[in-house]
Amino acid sequence: MDIKVNTVHFTADQKLIDHINKKMSKLGQFFDRIIGAEVFLRLDNVHDDENKIVEVKLHMPGNELFVKKQSKTFEEALNKAVESLNRQVTKNKEKLKS
Repeated sequence: MDIKVNTVHFTADQKLIDHINKKMSKLGQFFDRIIGAEVFLRLDNVHDDENKIVEVKLHMPGNELFVKKQSKTFEEALNKAVESLNRQVTKNKEKLKS
């Protein structure tokens, strides 16, 4: 799976990028026909604690899944996004079987 990480108005450190690659590659265990993923990391301008936004586009044959999650840290938002994508991938896989 090809994983592209894009940051908006900041530079992500290697530790965060490695964490993203590790989490996203686990999705391939649930469905082997995932082509790639685009991960967007953004800082929101609100003065709230939950100002980290993670958006993920997952590319699959004939379908594209999208998730947007917001949290206090990028890692936490990514974990929420991967959980949501896991449910969507599983649901999509069941649709293809029937």
